[in-house]
Amino acid sequence: MSDKETGAVNGTAKNTATHQRLAVRKTHKLYVGGAFPRSESGRSYPVTSAKGDHLGNASQASRKDARDAVVAARKAFGGWSGRTAYNRGQILYRVAEMMESRRAQFVADVAAAAANRASRPKAETLVSAAIDRWVYYAGWADKFQQVIGGSNPVSGPYFNQSAPEPTGVVAVIAPPQAPLLGLVSVIAPVIATGNTAVVVASERAPLPAVSLAEALATSDLPGGVVNILTGRTAELAPHLAAHADVNGLDLTGAGDLATELEESAASTLKRVLRPTDGTDWLADPGIGRMKPFLEIKTVWHPIGV
Repeated sequence: MSDKETGAVNGTAKNTATHQRLAVRKTHKLYVGGAFPRSESGRSYPVTSAKGDHLGNASQASRKDARDAVVAARKAFGGWSGRTAYNRGQILYRVAEMMESRRAQFVADVAAAAANRASRPKAETLVSAAIDRWVYYAGWADKFQQVIGGSNPVSGPYFNQSAPEPTGVVAVIAPPQAPLLGLVSVIAPVIATGNTAVVVASERAPLPAVSLAEALATSDLPGGVVNILTGRTAELAPHLAAHADVNGLDLTGAGDLATELEESAASTLKRVLRPTDGTDWLADPGIGRMKPFLEIKTVWHPIGV
């Protein structure tokens, strides 16, 4: 090879080595029906870290997006509630596995969350708790029926059995101050009991919810069982509270909107879980959040003589 050719090759290598690669920026989308659509309105809003650094732009869901999410949740309800409780538990455990494999991403999201202001060690603790929370409810998926339901003592020639059944589509206002652990803590009990969910994520710190949606999409969870909307809570929550095809409403993250939303929910006789002050999301959750969105079905059966 000539000196000229050698110089050309070396020059190309040199140019390649010094070339600055442009990063592939993530487009943060909604999670509806197992897919990742952009907001119908095309709107987005900036998300900043605890230090004020720009982290990205999240999709700002519209009322049309909320309606689409309810349609997806209703479509998925029959298949999800019809699965065995054991199978639902397996799927919840698979979500925990997917989160474990993405741990670094979740830690980064939680540490940067504007509403959380968590140090790195604290973020590690919160992410671990969120993963363990999926495992916790996975274990309860085929056991809560025996605790909440059972045989009733009656005087007569018949058996009397009560069994819990899922209510249907539940709209969940996620807690803004706990954008991952709180989010998981309100979603997992809803779907563990056979319901489907439309979730309004933390408005100020939506990125952990976006990352969770990616974990859900790569697990065995059927599309539409969980639908995650990012955007303005004050815009989305009233529409979901008044929606006639929403059967339950979790107001955990509603804040000052809670009373107004509960009044709207009353017009369609929704089951409502009211918010409580000072929730310790790291504490043992028990099964208190599994009960509000269950209907108790009682069956009477004669005893053969």
